[in-house]
Amino acid sequence: MQQRARRSAQPLGRRLVQFVRALRDRVRSGEVTTSVRLWQRPKVRIGGRYSLPPGDIVVTKLSEMSLADVTPEMARRSGFSGIVDLLKVAKHGAGRRVFFVEFRFVPPSKDRPGLRPKTSLARRSRR
Repeated sequence: MQQRARRSAQPLGRRLVQFVRALRDRVRSGEVTTSVRLWQRPKVRIGGRYSLPPGDIVVTKLSEMSLADVTPEMARRSGFSGIVDLLKVAKHGAGRRVFFVEFRFVPPSKDRPGLRPKTSLARRSRR
């Protein structure tokens, strides 16, 4: 059976939610626990676990809203100084639907270590 190449640079089984570099440490520390996203469709699910090395974030709540419902408080909780700054980052691509995502950061544990060493798809398909 021929294997199809994966578009993601993440190892198999790892999903990623992108955060701007300036927010990553604040997410890891628990200071930022929400995100406003403009997507064509939801890209996360409640209970889903997404890689943010060295640990993961777990989505605890997901709600769709109108752009007019985004408040300055939501922007601040998401790590931005206001709505305009938030939208500069969130509004890219074709997404027009607004999603408010709540999550918690889960550091790596002995039972669930961080990212595995990278292995090529060719090596994986020989197993």
